[in-house]
Amino acid sequence: MEHAPLLHQGQSPLLISIPHLGTHIPDELLATMTPVARRLDDTDWHLDRLYDFAEEMNASVLKPVYSRYVIDLNRPPTDQNLYPGQNTTGLLPIDTFDEETLYVTDRLPNEAEKERRRHAYWQPYHQALKDEIARIKRQHGYVLLWEAHSIRAYIPRLFEGRLPDFNFGTANDHSALPGLAEELAQLAGKGPYNAVANGRFQGGYITRHYGQPDQHVHAIQLELTQLNYMDETPPYAYDTARAAQLAPVIKSCLTHALNRLADHYSSAT
Repeated sequence: MEHAPLLHQGQSPLLISIPHLGTHIPDELLATMTPVARRLDDTDWHLDRLYDFAEEMNASVLKPVYSRYVIDLNRPPTDQNLYPGQNTTGLLPIDTFDEETLYVTDRLPNEAEKERRRHAYWQPYHQALKDEIARIKRQHGYVLLWEAHSIRAYIPRLFEGRLPDFNFGTANDHSALPGLAEELAQLAGKGPYNAVANGRFQGGYITRHYGQPDQHVHAIQLELTQLNYMDETPPYAYDTARAAQLAPVIKSCLTHALNRLADHYSSAT
């Protein structure tokens, strides 16, 4: 498939999806965009490096090649606002989180271009996601879909003040075991970090659409503040010391979620 994402297949029930990791923008699209787009400010930087323990956990990991400025893989194909009444960016972002314009005058993508990108970029990622969920479910009987995200700690357009360090979302308990997000927030908040469950970020399209506990698919979104593992200003450098403190906490949350699901399904049988 021409625009297929990168998939590493593991043998555990865990699938880590990192839909905003991609940084590539095709030249033909860059020709219609402002210099702002080349900075890729709203990328979920370095999450593959932060989650490098995934291999030890025998997890599957799905990563896109293309930037969210090409198309946002965590938005509905209909471009419906997942947070009605709140300001956010759409399926084809036309500006950054700081409301800087991404397209030159008169070069905004039209509906035909939106449909082309849905087919070329959005669909391959979601097909890979569906296929891997189905494979893991056949192997284990259930799936933990972990939506890995990160964001700057201060973005006035999206939220007031400073975002908590760990933001767990399960669509208000609809996408995973009830209470699991709160358990994870308590676990993550025991050390130097603060955490919240189903606050400003309750889970995007992937969490809400694929998280179907009644079908044994449990989806959890974790939105991390980037300042805990990297510099939040260009060139967005990775900080190995900060990351080394943060990564074990993420891993412990993943382990807890996996253990809870294993217990849940073993007791159910």
